[in-house]
Amino acid sequence: ICKYQPTEDEIENQCGRFQISKKTYSYKLYKNVHLTLPDPSSKGERLQTVGRYNYFHYGCDGFSDEGWGCGYRTLQTAISWIINRRNENEAEELNTPQDVPSILEIQRILVRIGDKPSSFIGSNKWIGTLEEFYVLDALFEVKCRFLHVQQISCPRVIEEMERYFAEYAGFIAMGGLTDTASKGIVGIYRSRSAGDFLLVVDPHFSGVPSSKQHLIDSNYVRWMHIDEFQDSAYNLCLILQT
Repeated sequence: ICKYQPTEDEIENQCGRFQISKKTYSYKLYKNVHLTLPDPSSKGERLQTVGRYNYFHYGCDGFSDEGWGCGYRTLQTAISWIINRRNENEAEELNTPQDVPSILEIQRILVRIGDKPSSFIGSNKWIGTLEEFYVLDALFEVKCRFLHVQQISCPRVIEEMERYFAEYAGFIAMGGLTDTASKGIVGIYRSRSAGDFLLVVDPHFSGVPSSKQHLIDSNYVRWMHIDEFQDSAYNLCLILQT
């Protein structure tokens, strides 16, 4: 467990707004790691996230969270997408990762809003999709559609995600009850012959990726056929950022 004593300068609540400290990283976090991934079949329709996001993963900021921090990393990726989407008309590209809250800052936000006890700060307690929504709401007051589904392969669920990507071209944070590994979903592919696929951005990579292709070759960015997902209930947070 990381021992941590937060200071008031690191993150403070001013009129309901949270102020996040600027960050530096030892290497640049890759953007839009899914774009070079080919379609899973030759005949189908692909819908995907529009806008830039940075790929956050285990240890990407030098903080050791392997084995428990995947929900935080998916949340950080989602936050980077929201920041970029809200500032996409800026003349200069933003250095988005410097403004994304750290794991410790996320924990402090959850304590400040009353979701967690003060002992949560500095712990290695994981977070799920619901906590991710709480943080998004606290930081951005962004609307989200929250789905609890018994089976990800349910046709109604697939159709709901298809409509979401068609309308919002957004980012979905995904977590399961049996399948507890957090994931980002940045696209959907539907084919009458091959079936339905979700485009997964998996935060469980550790180390420094040498390229986007490295992540693809290691299956941290991949298409998953809907039948590949575990027989698990899932929570989906569909971010309604336009």
